[in-house]
Amino acid sequence: MTERIGLIGLGIMGKPMGKNLLKAGFPLTVWNRTTSRVDGFQELGAKVAGSPREVAENSDIVITIVSDSPDVQEVVLGENGAIHGLKAGSVLVDMSTISPQVTRELAATLRDKGVDMLDAPVSGGEKGAIEGTLSIMVGGDAAVLERVRPAFDAMGKRIVHIGANGMGQVCKLANQIAVVLNNLSMAEALVFAAKSGADVNKVLEAIQAGAAGSWALNNYAPKILRRDFSPGFLVSLQQKDLKLVMEAAQDMKLPLPGTALTYELQKSLQAQGLDREGNFAVVKIIEQLGAVEVNGDKK
Repeated sequence: MTERIGLIGLGIMGKPMGKNLLKAGFPLTVWNRTTSRVDGFQELGAKVAGSPREVAENSDIVITIVSDSPDVQEVVLGENGAIHGLKAGSVLVDMSTISPQVTRELAATLRDKGVDMLDAPVSGGEKGAIEGTLSIMVGGDAAVLERVRPAFDAMGKRIVHIGANGMGQVCKLANQIAVVLNNLSMAEALVFAAKSGADVNKVLEAIQAGAAGSWALNNYAPKILRRDFSPGFLVSLQQKDLKLVMEAAQDMKLPLPGTALTYELQKSLQAQGLDREGNFAVVKIIEQLGAVEVNGDKK
């Protein structure tokens, strides 16, 4: 029998993920704090619930994908939270990016109710969510992962079991370290080329195919050249994730100099009111420092 899926959170990532679950044939119940985000889901065949609790009451597997640790705690443990509708034997899958410690605490609370939990944050941005090609990094019991795998297959292309609860989040934070440093290296390379007077279009074409090639160069650099900073992933969310990284690193007494630098540079974007631009807008800070603009229309 096909599992009934509940989805809490219909933002940049959650909305296309929900549509892919419907395309795969899963019965879907959805809820979002901002009610306008559910528009169109009934027409696609989903049920629209009035609360996270109602989502859980109508689901075998509940997926949450919201902004931060307090948001997950609220939609799961709050007055009308999912925990009040989850039945023993059901599964809660948190696909947000939150604190590993909060994840472990949630898993323990749900376990006392007979509910399994997976932490399964994702990477691939809005593009990956739309195309169903996300990388999904999973913490929790391997047998529970196998139960949920058909739903993961509808949303992602690479599903990797990292370890126990919390380890999916640890992997996602490691991913975010690599993302921000890739974005910074891309920004510095493009600004260097522009300041030198080179044709940045040709420079990009050349370096994409060599050892410097990366997802950021293939997906974000062309947008920078068009001066298109529309988000696949918001600066504000990137900074939220980096704050989690820096807190975890502090607890471990682990120096992360490159990550710390990027975290500070992106604060300048926030100070300029650019929280809702794409996280690759860090290039604007490097441009300001060097008094130059990367623009593919400038030859």
